[in-house]
Amino acid sequence: MPRLAWQSLTVSIMTVTIRNALVRGACLALALVSAASLAEGAGTVTHLSGTLSVQRPDGSVRILSQKSEVHPGDLLTTQRDSYAQVNFTDGSSLTLRPNTQIRIERYHFLQDRPEDDSTLLRLVRGGMRTVTGLIGKRGNPDAYEIGTRSASIGIRGSSGDTIDNTSTSCDGVIAGCGTLPAGVYHATYTGSYIMRNEGGSQMIGEGQFGFAPDPRTAPSLLRGDPGLNLNQFPFALGAGGAAKPPIPQQDCVVR
Repeated sequence: MPRLAWQSLTVSIMTVTIRNALVRGACLALALVSAASLAEGAGTVTHLSGTLSVQRPDGSVRILSQKSEVHPGDLLTTQRDSYAQVNFTDGSSLTLRPNTQIRIERYHFLQDRPEDDSTLLRLVRGGMRTVTGLIGKRGNPDAYEIGTRSASIGIRGSSGDTIDNTSTSCDGVIAGCGTLPAGVYHATYTGSYIMRNEGGSQMIGEGQFGFAPDPRTAPSLLRGDPGLNLNQFPFALGAGGAAKPPIPQQDCVVR
């Protein structure tokens, strides 16, 4: 092979090798950032009255305490007469009512990457109060979402309550809830929420109550409080999460 051709081939191989190394380095850096984000936790338990447990994505179950961390993929469960508040790293908060299950299906927040913001809280059963933080405010307004069995709920810088009564089985979550018609209820305190399902969508403004009986019937506004008794809490609710959560305590592993 002529010397010039050999030199050209060598340079090409070196270029490809360097490019591959750079790509691998970038992928490794991204993986490390993602791993660090997960390791730090999505939020911290700041208030607790009663029993709060978590099922991790690997199937392990733990009893949580104040200052325990929660992570994406966690299934949080409160027992009878139990309340818990979780403050997230973006400044938002989530308060679980008794007999409630919520899965943190998605949570991604990095201070310098607002375009990647994302939260999805899945209300499996029971009730919860939400106060939004930076996610949904500083970038994509649809980055924050609540999932229920009858509708998905988006936010526009808000605080509100969501109650799942789809099986008329929310007694113990709030007093008298089981006597109400089956469906998902939402009350907005500040800002606005949007209930959406296969039937349509409904904006729920401050002081309004929304209702979605099932996934196919469009959500609607109620004339007033149907009797939800939403102000029953054993502790004063905090305003939201902190940028640096407290040092976590040791959780109790359920075997």
